[in-house]
Amino acid sequence: MSTVSGGPSSQLFADFQQYVTREQNVREEIRKTVRELDNTSREILNMLQTVHQTTGVDMKNLCVKSREKFVTIQKHYAELQSKVPPTQYYRYHDHWRTVTQNVAFSAAFLVYLESEKLIAREELATLLGVCVGAAEGFHIDLEDFLMGLLNLASELARLAVNSVTAADYGRPFRISGFLAELSDGFRLLNLKNDALRRRFDGLKYDVKKVEEVVYDITIRGLKPS
Repeated sequence: MSTVSGGPSSQLFADFQQYVTREQNVREEIRKTVRELDNTSREILNMLQTVHQTTGVDMKNLCVKSREKFVTIQKHYAELQSKVPPTQYYRYHDHWRTVTQNVAFSAAFLVYLESEKLIAREELATLLGVCVGAAEGFHIDLEDFLMGLLNLASELARLAVNSVTAADYGRPFRISGFLAELSDGFRLLNLKNDALRRRFDGLKYDVKKVEEVVYDITIRGLKPS
């Protein structure tokens, strides 16, 4: 039996439409902010990657200018947080998952260039202006943080090769030690995420690549004392 127009069924679907419209609006607002976040992230990475140039790189100035850009990153995350309904972080997480992994990578690269140390998750959260854990609110997902560290490994393997071109024969040895410790740390984890596990497999090749650079420097007698 058909339902009379304007009856309970009509109201039910009108409510559905309102819900769908609200959901679409929320997602579109999130996408706008994520696009801006992605653009700033790319700017930072492009700045940092000038370190691969063989000459004329002012490392200190490069790091200062890159760190200043993270003020804009904080603004993007604050805006993003204001658009994500409370307690619904993981409902919309896929919108910013990839860009956050890239931001985590850029931040880790920056900290390495500044101090040759591994960035802590707490340090990353502070740099981005967000929380560390899910219980505290809008936060850095652990898997996104770990993916950023794995991406750092590939970038450092590339830097090791380019350092030889720039006649900086000490850096590949330091990178080799850093990546060995990073690899040891990841081996302590029981990685159940398929993407992380596959990416960790790539870390093994990054370590091997740098070891080959170190070996080549050594047999050529170019190892610093």
